[in-house]
Amino acid sequence: MRNLLLHICCGPCATHVIETLSREFLVTGYFYNPNIYPAEEYVRRLETAKTVAIKQNITFIEGSYDPLAFFEAVKGCEHEPENGARCKICYRLRLSETAAYARDNSFGCIASTLTLGPQKKASIINPIGFEVAEKHGIDFIEGDWKKKDGFKKSCIISGEYGIYRQNYCGCKFSMPPDEQQK
Repeated sequence: MRNLLLHICCGPCATHVIETLSREFLVTGYFYNPNIYPAEEYVRRLETAKTVAIKQNITFIEGSYDPLAFFEAVKGCEHEPENGARCKICYRLRLSETAAYARDNSFGCIASTLTLGPQKKASIINPIGFEVAEKHGIDFIEGDWKKKDGFKKSCIISGEYGIYRQNYCGCKFSMPPDEQQK
């Protein structure tokens, strides 16, 4: 089996994707999400992702948490709509870091849980994944994990695990308006 580094955006999205990819790859989870805001939300999502990794018996690695890198990268795109220019920058930032880590640590390929979310477009994310993987000399395993009831399956597994499911993408700019005021 090939070693695959799986970028994990959150625990609920990881559930179904790990199950699927583990059939063909030796999966290691990689949690790199400098976009998550506030820090308390980051910790909550990190702990949920760790729980999923333990329950699904995969190795788990936490990347660095540097929200300033995210804010700097998306500067000028703060008011973009969901799936706009800001999101593309964010995907590229996270997948580039995942690909660099994979290259430096002898993983032959990467994938991401990002396309499981109902608002996330595989047609945007997968080309970025291919681009950054090629740049780093590794393969990208594409997927639109929400298809074939993938999102539904992730909801069921998350319920079985009793894990937290967030109500926004993760960045400050995607937070529900009532949450931004807190």
